[in-house]
Amino acid sequence: MVRSLDFPVFDADNHLYETEEAFTRHLPKQYRSAIDYVQVKGRTKIVVRGTISDYIPNPTFEVVARPGAQEEYFRIGNPKGLSYRELIGDPMKCIPAFREPAPRIELMDELGVDRTLMFPTLASLLEERMRDDPKLIHAVVHSLNEWLYETWQFDYEGRIFTTPVISLPIVDEAIKELEWCLERGAKTVLIRPAPVPGYGGSRSFALEEFDPFWEAVQESGILVSMHASDSGYSRYTADWTGPQEMLPFRPDPFRMMTSQKRPIEDTMSAAVCHGLLTRFPRLNIAAVENGGDWVLPFLEHLQDTYEKMPQAFDEDPIVAFKRNIYVSPFHEDKLDELIDALGVDHILFGSDFPHPEGLADPCSYVDHLPSDLAHEDLAKVMGGNLGRLMGIDALV
Repeated sequence: MVRSLDFPVFDADNHLYETEEAFTRHLPKQYRSAIDYVQVKGRTKIVVRGTISDYIPNPTFEVVARPGAQEEYFRIGNPKGLSYRELIGDPMKCIPAFREPAPRIELMDELGVDRTLMFPTLASLLEERMRDDPKLIHAVVHSLNEWLYETWQFDYEGRIFTTPVISLPIVDEAIKELEWCLERGAKTVLIRPAPVPGYGGSRSFALEEFDPFWEAVQESGILVSMHASDSGYSRYTADWTGPQEMLPFRPDPFRMMTSQKRPIEDTMSAAVCHGLLTRFPRLNIAAVENGGDWVLPFLEHLQDTYEKMPQAFDEDPIVAFKRNIYVSPFHEDKLDELIDALGVDHILFGSDFPHPEGLADPCSYVDHLPSDLAHEDLAKVMGGNLGRLMGIDALV
């Protein structure tokens, strides 16, 4: 046991590692050629529509970085200028707990985690690499969801809540996918914080053409998780760098400066400025693994925009944001300032376990919360808020 807390712990950000057949086992025959794996100089690489991707260096996950290997890096920086490989240290073989729910429950017990949301890992590369073929996106996403349900379920013993993916290019297909997920017990769905791809280019997910989908989401009461992904911002930075694939495990200072926070900032700008949160005031959206340091500058900019153009909004956008949006900040963020800005009820603990940039001991997140935070509020952040959002009673 790494840590035992005297209140239920509900982690908003855990990950599984997909197998090679996760995207293809249930893929219709006409789309089978869209995804493949090949050997390149002795290494297995994923191929999407004939293009080799280096998005994840080892897409088989047979060997992975150790949980929390970069914890110190994110907290204090890299004063010695170590390389990425030096920072993450020796890798480890992927264990069953990263692949299957039953052993994961055992590991959660050891870590003192009662419940968790479970996100896929490799799936975050899919939509961007198929952005000009909406039908293919929907087919591959559904194939992944079938594998997730078959392998992990969407509600495993009331403790692991795996998040199926929903993509929005074809609204009727998105609604159909939502209904399929709800019928199988999904308690949250994963929607990429990015523009929606389409035949004529991309557009905001908050435009009225998507209202039938959002109405269905609001009526179902399901939580929308907007987890960090490949949001396609390499297309924008390419104007400065030339065309290149987003490579999250190859640190780049220009990408860190220009696009680390932009996807979630632009996503939330769309949600507020295009009126989604006002049209659907009971919609609950959780920003997961996007950190929290973007929130205060965002709110300041939003307030300034509202003061200059109040006629463009049907309600105070700050009120809308604070009503509908929940944030899962990183442990290294200024958590006291974020709690002051949003209120403790809108903060969700997430460890990113077992990724190297997360916490090796998920419950140690509590050590980074303000020391003067009341015990009741600690319990809210560490699980109570998420349980309330998902309509799940606390474990006793």
